[in-house]
Amino acid sequence: MKEKIKEIKQSFHQLMDGSIAQSMRDKGVDYHLNWGVTLPRLRKMAEELKAESHEPKALYDLAIALWKENVRECKILATMIMPPDKILPEVVDIWMEQTETIEIAEQAAMNLYQYLPYAPMKAYEWMASDKDLYQLCGFHVLSRLFMNGQEPNERGINEFLDQAHVALQSPNVTVRKAALNCLNRFADLGLVYQRMADSILRRI
Repeated sequence: MKEKIKEIKQSFHQLMDGSIAQSMRDKGVDYHLNWGVTLPRLRKMAEELKAESHEPKALYDLAIALWKENVRECKILATMIMPPDKILPEVVDIWMEQTETIEIAEQAAMNLYQYLPYAPMKAYEWMASDKDLYQLCGFHVLSRLFMNGQEPNERGINEFLDQAHVALQSPNVTVRKAALNCLNRFADLGLVYQRMADSILRRI
């Protein structure tokens, strides 16, 4: 496993883009190590790793090992190759605790968390958190679920609308944007949902 991680990290060096890494630093996004590898290239690497390994257990172990590396590309790659049906809620909680940037939160939501068997449960839990990155992740996951046509039950609807109403008044602009985007996806589920979303927006 150590050799595989070393090999992957060496490939980052070959794909590095200093201008992207510098641009992130200029925007205040500071990773312990950031090669500036683009997301399309990381996705290609993820597909190659999945093709190499037909064993979900091997991919799981590799994803866990990659996440432990304090390197931007390793963490993103981990979210891309982790089999969603293999990762336990407790491990997801640890990953969430160790998420320190908006980019990693967004990538984890898009690449992995939306596909979890227990995705709605985690989304509602994170939306209600007092931590901005948790809220961001929760709204991103729910947006994806709504886009895929998953309709919440009555309790879910009430909880979502309450949390969206609060988040739309958050001092954090990224959380506000995520909540608004999620509300728009909710409205796309149908006329009844659209009326409920409009009602929330009128109250703001």
